[in-house]
Amino acid sequence: MTEEPYRWVEAIQNRREYIHEQLAAGSPIVALICADGVLMVTVSYGQKKLFEIYDRIALGAIGHPGDIERLRMSAIEVASAEGFNRSACDVSLRRMAAYSLSPALKTAFEQIYGSPFLARLLFVELGHHDEPDLLLQLDYDGAFKVNSSAIGDRPEPFAVISGRESSAHAMERFLHDRASADLGQSEALELAVEAWTVGKIALSDEDGADLPDAEAIAACRKDELSRGALEAVILERKASGNSTFRHL
Repeated sequence: MTEEPYRWVEAIQNRREYIHEQLAAGSPIVALICADGVLMVTVSYGQKKLFEIYDRIALGAIGHPGDIERLRMSAIEVASAEGFNRSACDVSLRRMAAYSLSPALKTAFEQIYGSPFLARLLFVELGHHDEPDLLLQLDYDGAFKVNSSAIGDRPEPFAVISGRESSAHAMERFLHDRASADLGQSEALELAVEAWTVGKIALSDEDGADLPDAEAIAACRKDELSRGALEAVILERKASGNSTFRHL
């Protein structure tokens, strides 16, 4: 009886290490708030990674395609039900994550006789009118954080996810003094691609203490874009139609 809690803790730790190994090679995803809206950028190698969830909500994900699809459909169902029962303006990313997706991920992770979700998610929400835009990182164990980075406590106009913590931290350090909500779409896109490249380089660097120089970034970007496809979407602040989601 007394050994059971320790066995559970050990099993949880083993699951965490296993999931980290499975996600380690995941292509990073960068989200930037800019003057024209909220931009999401990654490089895909066969599988689509950026999705529309609802009118003003988008999703980027790394992990197992099957688990990503299950979570994507769950997010769509939650948002659609909220919009139907209330109104489209009442659909809230923060509430959707806190009361639906996060508990589901946490339960699946802690039920050691079932399969956890092999996925790491990045949601973005375009603010209504004068409301601020929202960037939300949601992990495989249900933990999430909003509009923040590993540097300081002030909200940042960017968010990232990657297969390794060292890679995500490298991207955050790179963007910390460069990202700005005043950037235009083309400038933000260029910066996001550079940040993605920094994260890609850091995937093979366990330490990740030093950021790569401009020459290394350019060489890696050229190589990766010759093998993968740049995937970029934006939630437009001044969309001409009903949908704000647009592929670039």
